[in-house]
This record gives sequence, structure tokens and C-alpha cells, in this order.
Amino acid sequence: MRKLTLTQFMTLDGVVQSPGGPDEDPSGGFAKGGWLPPFADNPLFGEVMGNRFAKVGGFVLGRKTYEIFAAWWPNVGDEDPTAAKLNHLPRYVASTTLGSADWDHTTILGGDVVEAVTKLKGEDGDELQIHGSGRLAQTLMRHDLIDVYELLVFPVVLGEGKRLFETGIDHSMRLTDSRATDSGLVVLTYEPAGELTFGSFDDPRSS
Repeated sequence: MRKLTLTQFMTLDGVVQSPGGPDEDPSGGFAKGGWLPPFADNPLFGEVMGNRFAKVGGFVLGRKTYEIFAAWWPNVGDEDPTAAKLNHLPRYVASTTLGSADWDHTTILGGDVVEAVTKLKGEDGDELQIHGSGRLAQTLMRHDLIDVYELLVFPVVLGEGKRLFETGIDHSMRLTDSRATDSGLVVLTYEPAGELTFGSFDDPRSS
């Protein structure tokens, strides 16, 4: 069975919207896009992303992320290891509006995305990776389909924008790795850890 991992860039207040530039996702009047590039030369950032792409066997993407990738990566030569992976490995795009895809090796998951991803996970092969694709990630989270969360948290507070962990999503997580740099970038790796548990400080058994 293949693992499904999520790699997500996020701010300290959990915003994941439009990290790479102001035009990526201005929906909802969001005007604070492009908060990641000032940190892109951080060595840890490059190391983490290189390690992620070294493990990938295919990509599961939302429509917006797919369109951003499709506009950029086919123009980058295969001497770039990230481009080589993105250009030649299978890509599965969750969309009810895309009728076709011009980028080679792309399959549109136009029906029940939960059923389709569950089937993909049951195949043999290297891990499937979600990059960005916040709405898709939320859908798959609700069905416990994500096996690893790789969260790159940047020292930025925006106060608005789309967040990864929205209302209606609740999970218990286990931290499996953490790294930080003096610049403030923190990389946190989590795995699901079963149902949430609760307690009370009023319970003498908790003291």
C-alpha cells in the first residue's frame, strides 16, 4: 500500500493561501500573496524539498495547484531534479471543472476523489504526494487518507487567508521530526495518532 503525504507551506497563524506570489490565489480579496519567496534561499527549505521529491512516485493535486505547476514546470529543464519529477511522474488532479489536461502524464479525477485516492493508495509504488492543494487536503484529511504531514512553518503572521486546518477537521497527531533555523523556518513532521482524547484538570486522576 502506498503512503499519501502532504507537504504544506504555512504561516505561524496557519495560512496556506498564495505563498508563492500575489496572483497564485487572490480569491476572497486576499492581497497578501507572496509571503514565502523572502525565505526561499534558506538551506533547510531546499534540503527538505529535495528530500521530499526524492521519495515521490506520483502527485495528487488540486486544480489550482495543478494549474500553477502546469504554467511553470514544463518550461524548466530536466536538469532540475524537481522539474524532472514533476514533468515525468504521474499526476492525478482532483477537479470537477477540468475537461482535459495538456500536461503529459496527467489524469483527471473527476468523480469521487476519496474513492479514487483510496484506490491509488492500494496500488504498489513509491509514495503519493500532495503539495499545496489545501481544499483537496482537507477533504482527504476528513477521510483519514493522509499518512504524513510535512509542515513548513514560516515566521509570518498574516491575520487573514485560507487555513489548512479548518472548522470540522479534528485529529490527534504524533510529532515524528522537527527542525528549525535561526531565520525562523520550522519544519514539523506529523503522523496521525488515532482519535482525540480529552481530560479535565478538575479530575483528580489528571494531577
